Amino acid sequence: MPIPHVLVLGGTTEARRLAAVLADRPGVRVTTSLAGRVTRPGALAGEVRTGGFGGAEGLAAWLREHRVDALVDATHPFAETITANAVRAAAACRTPVVVLRRPGWHPGPGDRWYPVASLPEAAALLPGFGRRVLLTTGRLGLGAFAHLTGLHFVARSVEPPEPPLPPDTRVLLARGPFTVADETAVLRDHRIDVLVTKDSGGAATAAKLTAARDLALPVVVVRRPPLPEGVPVVPDVPGVLERLGLDAP
Repeated sequence: MPIPHVLVLGGTTEARRLAAVLADRPGVRVTTSLAGRVTRPGALAGEVRTGGFGGAEGLAAWLREHRVDALVDATHPFAETITANAVRAAAACRTPVVVLRRPGWHPGPGDRWYPVASLPEAAALLPGFGRRVLLTTGRLGLGAFAHLTGLHFVARSVEPPEPPLPPDTRVLLARGPFTVADETAVLRDHRIDVLVTKDSGGAATAAKLTAARDLALPVVVVRRPPLPEGVPVVPDVPGVLERLGLDAP
């Protein structure tokens, strides 16, 4: 009987954990696919491929060629094109698919959150909150703020952001996780008036929300894009194992 082959579309902490668990299972082959946007990804268990597939059709061809038995989309919650392609490719190949998504954030007492559907909507709100903005939305899409000439932006990302950028922008290169003390220092040192973030979920980058609440700062939160209809979604690695029938030790 051939070894079951699981393809994990990765790039998240959860994908890394899943690869490690699957690679440790006797009789399971795991391949993690990375988009290649981060130049120095950490070590991954199992096999690794880097680069795009060429859309849903290219991914479907890869699934057939490499005899993939199950597909797990463990990409970032905002990687909506990749997720859509994964669902289409899996359907074309009749390959079981599951989406691994960490739970999103929810405001609590004292939070001043302003949910929006997109980065352009976030940009439209900013002039009403003050002049100094901390952007923690990643290195892509900052062009949505490029027309805001009257604001000072501090843009934090793991790698240098892609242009265009707002004319008055300071870039902070840093990789989480961050503590509440770290985030409080950033907000205070840069005299931030408003924080802009995406609802990435998870604990690794949630400290900024606590720091903003403690300082009574407004937070513009970009909501996650909707998932394709009918796709099974689980919140953690055990959920994936159960869905794939691999939860037994």
